[in-house]
Amino acid sequence: MTRFEQVFARPHPALVCFVTAGDGDTAANLDALVAGGADVIELGMPFTDPMADGPAIQLANLRALGAGTRTADVLRIAADFRARHPDVPLVLMGYANPMVRRGAEWFAQAAKDAGVDGVICVDIPPEEDDALGTALRAEGLAAIRLATPTSDAKRLPAILDGSGGFLYYVSVAGITGSQQAAQASIDDAVARLKAATELPVCVGFGVRTPEQAGAIARVADGVVVGSALVDLVAKHGHDAPDHIRELTAALADAVHAARETV
Repeated sequence: MTRFEQVFARPHPALVCFVTAGDGDTAANLDALVAGGADVIELGMPFTDPMADGPAIQLANLRALGAGTRTADVLRIAADFRARHPDVPLVLMGYANPMVRRGAEWFAQAAKDAGVDGVICVDIPPEEDDALGTALRAEGLAAIRLATPTSDAKRLPAILDGSGGFLYYVSVAGITGSQQAAQASIDDAVARLKAATELPVCVGFGVRTPEQAGAIARVADGVVVGSALVDLVAKHGHDAPDHIRELTAALADAVHAARETV
């Protein structure tokens, strides 16, 4: 079984947590996520124009780039994480330019060598899958796709074709961290997506509190939290790990126990 399959075979929904590589003490932040109970880690690749991200992650990208973080650093952080945490799925999330500028095959091989399990590329649509997805799958990496509230029944098959790991449902038609969709709309969307795919469905964008995460986890296979954690890095800097672990533990408790209260 892949690491993704092992996580989503557990009897409870998964908590997926995001931080930006190069923002603060990334290794300590990642360890804090795992210690707090995160099931899957998303490691953001800093980029100058993160068009899907709200202010919190935009600023994290600027801090990371200002600190000199480059693709080689991200891959080193990933490889070090894999050595410390051999069983936790690790996803690189970012934008096309850093991933394909040296060739998709180069990036896929480098990500595989670093122990990465999957990649989310925000700005390569499914219709342009050959730009990266083919190379990822050739190396056994999951090309994790995004579905949104505007992904209708006509387009959904293209999104699912070649997708792996899990399906990431972006619950709002907007940027990260800015708002959260009404729970009823999330319930309806998850039901529609699960009827169309056997992939686990994880819901993100705008999830900030254990209460929100727990409500989503009652219907979804996983819940993604990013901006709330990145905000802690912005606020506490190199002292962030303790705060990250505390919030992650509260989120994990809510997500893991969500279906026990149904």
